[in-house]
Amino acid sequence: MMAKGTLYGVGVGPGDPELLTVKAYRVMKESPVIAYPRKRKGSKSYAYAIAEQYIDQREKEMLGLVFPMTKDKDILEREWNNTVDEVYERLSQGKDVAFITEGDPMLYSTFIHMMRLMQEKYPEVKVVSIPGISSINGVASRLGLPLADGDEHVAVVPATEDREKMKQALLTHDCVVFLKVAKVIDMMVDLLAELDLLSKASVVTKVTSGEEVIWPNVAELKGLELEYLTLMVVRK
Repeated sequence: MMAKGTLYGVGVGPGDPELLTVKAYRVMKESPVIAYPRKRKGSKSYAYAIAEQYIDQREKEMLGLVFPMTKDKDILEREWNNTVDEVYERLSQGKDVAFITEGDPMLYSTFIHMMRLMQEKYPEVKVVSIPGISSINGVASRLGLPLADGDEHVAVVPATEDREKMKQALLTHDCVVFLKVAKVIDMMVDLLAELDLLSKASVVTKVTSGEEVIWPNVAELKGLELEYLTLMVVRK
């Protein structure tokens, strides 16, 4: 029986292509198949744009995978199963597959579900994660803002409409990084005003990338449509 290929989750960092690790570069170079999240319209994903300059497409099979943006369980299950089978097809031919993901593969990444489902359906496949620099590390460096020092507590919180939860996160930590904050930006600005923390907050979109935007004055963000990849840091 042919030896199976290895599935690599490769973190390509927060946006600046130079923040890719040497190991991530080597694994991409050595893997015959590069899998990446692809939008339905065929446009490149953020992860692809970061890693693009390091990939020689003439030597690789570029496997664009579409991940459904739906809450419908049946559609999700069907599409995800198809995606995992597509990747397994390459692995079963003995080819290594490097699945590239922005940030880190083990932190709020598409790769987590891919890994779980692969291990469930095809437990013989070896899965390896290559850590990447997350947007959380990226934003700290870009803002020159220590996330935690000494005995301080830092929290990483996906921003949701649960105002009370968001408030508790702010009250109980010295520093909070709110991910994907765009959809609740108005509520978050109001909450910061209520807690007198507006001056302690910054918002950044696509941190470290060529499209990066930094808003030091978050009060002016009310009513604005922000990019999906937007985070907020509040350091008390």
